[in-house]
Amino acid sequence: MSTRARWAWVISMVIFTSVCGVLAFLLSIGASSERGFFERHYPWLFWLNATVATLLVLVIGAAAVRLTLRVRKGKFGSQLLLKLAGIFALVGVVPGVLIYGVSYQFVNRSIESWFDVRLASALEAGLNLGRGTLVGLESDLAGRTQAAAVRLAEGSGMPQPLALERLREQLGARTVALVSGHGQILMSSGGDTTSLIADRPSEAMLRLARNANVASQLEGLEDEALALQGQARIRALALLPNTELRLGSGALVGERFLMVVQRVPRTVLANALAVQTASSEYQQRALGRDGLRRMYLVTLTLVLILAVFAALLLAVTLGNQLARPLLLLADGVRQVAQGDLSRKPMLSSRDELGGLTRSFADMTEQLSDARAMVERSVAELESARTHLQTILDNLTAGVIVFDAQQRIETINPGATRILRLPPSAFRGHRLDEITELQPFAQEIAQRFEQYSPAHEGSGESDHWQDAFELKLDADGDVLTLLVRGAPLPHEARLMVFDDISEVVSAQRSAAWSEVARRLAHEIKNPLTPIQLSAERLQHKLETKLEGSDQAMLVRSVATIVNQVQSMKQLVNEFRDYARLPSAQLKPLDLNALVSEVLTLYAEAQETGRLRAELAEDACRIRGDATQLRQVIHNLVQNALDAVQERVDGQVLVRTQQSFNESGQPSSLRLQITDNGAGFAEKVLKRAFEPYVTTKTKGTGLGLAVVKKIADEHGARIRLSNLHAGGDDAQPVMGAQVSLSFSKLATAAAEAGTAIKPA
Repeated sequence: MSTRARWAWVISMVIFTSVCGVLAFLLSIGASSERGFFERHYPWLFWLNATVATLLVLVIGAAAVRLTLRVRKGKFGSQLLLKLAGIFALVGVVPGVLIYGVSYQFVNRSIESWFDVRLASALEAGLNLGRGTLVGLESDLAGRTQAAAVRLAEGSGMPQPLALERLREQLGARTVALVSGHGQILMSSGGDTTSLIADRPSEAMLRLARNANVASQLEGLEDEALALQGQARIRALALLPNTELRLGSGALVGERFLMVVQRVPRTVLANALAVQTASSEYQQRALGRDGLRRMYLVTLTLVLILAVFAALLLAVTLGNQLARPLLLLADGVRQVAQGDLSRKPMLSSRDELGGLTRSFADMTEQLSDARAMVERSVAELESARTHLQTILDNLTAGVIVFDAQQRIETINPGATRILRLPPSAFRGHRLDEITELQPFAQEIAQRFEQYSPAHEGSGESDHWQDAFELKLDADGDVLTLLVRGAPLPHEARLMVFDDISEVVSAQRSAAWSEVARRLAHEIKNPLTPIQLSAERLQHKLETKLEGSDQAMLVRSVATIVNQVQSMKQLVNEFRDYARLPSAQLKPLDLNALVSEVLTLYAEAQETGRLRAELAEDACRIRGDATQLRQVIHNLVQNALDAVQERVDGQVLVRTQQSFNESGQPSSLRLQITDNGAGFAEKVLKRAFEPYVTTKTKGTGLGLAVVKKIADEHGARIRLSNLHAGGDDAQPVMGAQVSLSFSKLATAAAEAGTAIKPA
């Protein structure tokens, strides 16, 4: 609610409260002693009430229409506001109607009780009693005044002031005076403090006293206020019997009267006046009883209407004020439920509801901060998870995470590549449920059990590392895996492994190189003396022996010489393998080098067993012509040896140019393909190690030398078997060896240094 609207409500409530107060005051004074108030002011009181009631009806009607429109439009909180307004209105109207019913009956019965016959009789009796008391006082004073006049007349001579004073004390009167026949005060005793001379009696009273010898009357009752202040009195006038008295000069004096003035007792006077006033009002109201009842009931009805309308208005106002913070909270809760955690509006009031809205706003802000923090944490966690997943996906090593039930929870591509199984074969399964890996799984389980936390007392670490030989299939292909294991929280396990078959092969090659070097050094030196000694023996003994002995000598020496030559050849091959010089990389034309080597196999080309498919416009590579010539010769010779027993045996030598996305040459591949029996699966992983061969003859150093030269050139070499239809489950249809050269020669910088084979 705005400040202007709030002030408008405050002013309206003040005006309404003032009007109700005025009406209540007027209703209260209606029963007071002021007569005719409602009769004089009834019209404007009625229209004042009607005006206030009309204004309230308009305000309540506007509020009701507005609330009805909110309910029909389905605005949020309108139902709650309607319910609160109804509750407050019910609370305000029901007691008002009940009080009105009770007041209506009370007014009717009260007014009827005011004009009860017994009350009227009592008032009349009281009025008569008061009048009788006053008349009695008047008669008593008249009698005593007449008796005093007789006694005073019996005295000799003119009464003296002292005699009047004694008479006043005897009568207990306020004033005693001797009055002439004309009403003049001849002598007086006592009187009012405000006047030195007593009041003269009236002519009428003089005539009555002259005729009846005595007269009396009540005076000072016209003004009730003055009468109660002591101005009410009884005046008695009695004729003196002897009228022949003379004054000091002896002259004859006329008639004389004794006047006695006595105050009316204040208690008697007050009671009499009260009874008289009550009787007068009773008579007046008895005459206007129906009008009085109508005025009271109309005023009571107007007050009820004002109270009811005020209750309705207060119900709407208070309901709106009470519902506003609740609606504010409800709307805030709805927004929070929809995910909106922005800071919510709050009330500035200092009551509990205002504090509740402020607390809710603070809570929402804290929730927003907490959600932002959680979102940041989740983003950071997701980023870390993505980063970790990227690392796992790009690791050459295999990573497997087992859950508490030892089922595979996470596996990276490196693991599936090394173990040669699809990811679906791992996730959700135990390692020992995979048939190909059951022996391996048992050994891994034994290692984890051996290094589990239950064996902490053994002094061994819970992290372990070991090498395992893994046989993947029945053909005998064996992988050498270096496996590391570690426990994770909640009984999970981590296994990291890597295929070190090539590393082991390289170590073996290095060992063989060292062995070859030492064998070449240790064996070559004795071979020449052995050969020379055998030839010398033949030369010395051949002429001395005859027949079979001579023939045996010749055969033995020939055998020794031939074996020595074979030993020399073997030693030379070991020497060449061990002392293969570093490649001198220079630009060269691979197609020309291939064509040069293939001229040595002209017969095979003529018979169709060997053919070449060389890429046109192939780029030059950086390489050593001598070493690459040896590589091509070894590979072609091995391929021809593989197909020599087949009538339809063929060997294909091919070069292929590869390009990148921008169309520039990226690599040049050399492929030698045959349709022979292919490689045995157990040879594929160790084909580049010395003395690994499928031939019945040969040292097995050919492919080892090829691998060493390829590494010197930074080329990638691959061995594979060709299957029918490209399906590994189909029979082998040949073998293929490919070398990919990625070190290309630039055409501009090294054009002048290109090597052309001789």
